[in-house]
Order: sequence, then structure tokens, then C-alpha cells
Amino acid sequence: MELEDDTADAVGRAWLDDRPWAFLTDLTAIGNRMGGSEGEARAAALVAEAFEDAGLDRVRERPFAVNEWRRGTTDLHLVSPDGREFEAIALPYSPAGEVSGELVDVGYGTPAEIDEVDVEGKVAVASTTTPSGGRFVHRMEKYGYAADAGAVAFVFVNHVPGQLPPTGSLTFGEEASIPAVGVSKETGAWLTEYADADGEVELSVEAETVPGESRNVLGRVGPDTDESVLLLAHYDAHDIAEGALDNGCGIATLLVAARVLAAIDLDVGVRFGAVGCEETGLLGSEHLAAETDFDSVKAVVNVDGAGRFRDLVAMSHTSEATADVARRIEERTRQPIEVREEPHPFSDQWPFVRGGVPALQLHSDSGERGRGWGHTHADTRDKVDDRNVREHGILAALLVRELAREPVEVPALDEYDLEAAFREAAFEPGMKAAGLWPESWE
Repeated sequence: MELEDDTADAVGRAWLDDRPWAFLTDLTAIGNRMGGSEGEARAAALVAEAFEDAGLDRVRERPFAVNEWRRGTTDLHLVSPDGREFEAIALPYSPAGEVSGELVDVGYGTPAEIDEVDVEGKVAVASTTTPSGGRFVHRMEKYGYAADAGAVAFVFVNHVPGQLPPTGSLTFGEEASIPAVGVSKETGAWLTEYADADGEVELSVEAETVPGESRNVLGRVGPDTDESVLLLAHYDAHDIAEGALDNGCGIATLLVAARVLAAIDLDVGVRFGAVGCEETGLLGSEHLAAETDFDSVKAVVNVDGAGRFRDLVAMSHTSEATADVARRIEERTRQPIEVREEPHPFSDQWPFVRGGVPALQLHSDSGERGRGWGHTHADTRDKVDDRNVREHGILAALLVRELAREPVEVPALDEYDLEAAFREAAFEPGMKAAGLWPESWE
């Protein structure tokens, strides 16, 4: 691929740059970056400093109000048959409370499996994964369906070994209805065995949801044009780990792209948003979308999952134009970019896609089912290969530069085609359970 001199120079510098690793080190050293926390505020200041250093203009932090969930202690133990204790962690927006009930194994936690058993007054135990070949069933759908069926508590069992209880929000920014906890695969094996023996557990969760504040960090490069490309990544993380993979890699990848884009001539301006509270309900991107004129956004590129694994994945969310851009960059660079056209609502592109803005979500694929180390204590800096961060940042910059070319047309999404795609991908039940299904699609 032949590059203009300024782009070639910027790409060459990015290839050798050690600043992404230094940034990731400082970010993960903060520890807890849960939405609304003091650690998230420190992370936002770190991102703002990195934006300035990368050459972005008009860098500023924009605070917004949130419901901040705060974790307390969690206790899970058998009442019968033998009274043993198990490690468990509360899931964000779980209410505080003490409950007891008989264990019931609901398998993967699909609605069909829950319907097959009696969960009324019981503690439902469900896996984090979904059946091979079946539709994806999100954690929120499993939890909501079990609660609606009368379960008094919900236990989410990791499918990845290693004594790693998983976390993940139960709702989008509001306190949930029944207590819910994550347990390791190893603990889950015991619980399902006890469920077969009519075992009963007691669960105690200490937590609170209080008024809080998060913030988005904004900046821009290039000319002041009526239309711009918006490049996003979330910088928050769950409080149980460093959040190196999710989404430390993503925000570091965005910074690599920012430094390249700040050094080159652009036809169309590029806006940057490092958004907060993604893990607790896309709250930062929802806030940013609410104050954005969608007609001024040519396309949105959301970096959530890029930089983690070797090969880049570009999710085009039904946009043929953004998919074509990803394929052109793959062909020109001879770097693999897997294009996936089906949409999903569980990342920061969703508030914009919902409004018709064409999008790309930049991700990467380990080849394994599920999140791997993500959303567990093991999401730590030692899992990161910063070659992936630098390479994906360069590719992200080239993708954005292509979208920012004046001759490149990126039509708005058709609402009817988008609705049909979500129905075809069988997202309707899960989105309704999570309160995400647009009223206009009813």
C-alpha cells in the first residue's frame, strides 16, 4: 500500500512507539476503574493528558450524572447438605439482600431451559456461555428471564477454568430486582451437583446504588467540517481487575490511531470520544449520543476489543459502505481484517447505530468461545501483547482516514433494514429483556 509521505512517516513512528505500553501501564496501575468511581475519574484525567500529548485539539472532560453501583461483601454457603462456603462476587446493579432457596440448574440459562424447570422461590444456576449453534443469549436476558419466572437469586457460572468468578452488569444503569452473583467454573460444578441433590443455599449481598458522576473525554483533529468521523473507545473497567484487555487495549489502540491521524492531512474532521461507564450500561456513549447531531456524523468507529488478539475484526452493523472500507484496507495493507456484517447492541456503537449512523466496531478474536480472561480477576496487563495494540491502532487510523475522504460516501442506515437485521439475528428477546428494543420497532 502506497502512503502519502505524512501518513507513511506517522505509521512508521507508530510502529516503534513505546508510549502505548507506557499509557497502558499507567492505566492498569490505577486498579479499580468502575463507572463513577474515583479510579474512573483518575483514568479520565490520564486519557485527557494522553489526548493532549497525541496532538488532539479542544481536549476536554464532559461530566454526566450516573447511578454508581458500589460493591460490598458477598457470602454464599450451603444450608444443606454440608454447610460449606463458596467464593462468589456480586454482579453490578445487584441489590443488597439476604435470600435462601433450593438450587436449580438451568443449564445455559436460555429461556427454553428455564421454562423446563421450576425456579419459583429457588436460586437459578446458569452458565456464562450459550449452546453451540444456537443464538447468543446475553447475561441480562438469562437473569431477567429467571427473575421473571420467580427465582429469588441468580448464580452466573464461568465456563473458563481457573477459579475465576465472572462479573458483568445486570441492567443498563438501574438497580436490578433480585440478588445475583458470579462464581467460578469449579464452584459451579459443585453447585450443579448439589442442585441434583436438592441442595439449599443462603446468599448475602452487600451493595449500594448511589448518585454519582462519570465523564467523557473529547477531542478532535483535522478541519472544521460540517460532517466528521467519530472514533470511540471506553476507558472504564470492572472493579475486580485491572481491565487491561477490556478495554485498556481498546483505549490504547485509539491513542495510537489518534497520534497517526493528528499528523496527517484529512479531508473531513475526526472527533474522538473516550467514554465512561460502558461496563455499567453504555452510559457514556448514550450521554454523548444525546448531545450529538447525528447528521454531523459521517460514521462512528468504536474500538472495543481491538488490540487484544492477533487479527482485527471489523463489525459493520449492516452498513455495506463501512464493510467495503474495511475490505479495501485489508486488501491494500495485506493485513487480515475479518468483516462481520451482523449487528449487535452491546457496545458503544449502539446509541449511534440505533439513530441510523453507519458504524464499525473494531474487535479481535481469540478463536475461543466467550470472554476468556475478560470480566474476571485475570484481566491483567501481563496478558497484553502491545504489538497488537500498535498494529491495530495503525489499521484503525487507516480505516478512519478512508472514511474521512470526501469522495467516500457512507449512507445512513435504513431503519427498516436495521430492524430486520436485528430480528434475523434473533436479538429481539434479549434486547427486550435488557430494555434495549426500540419502541419504534414494536
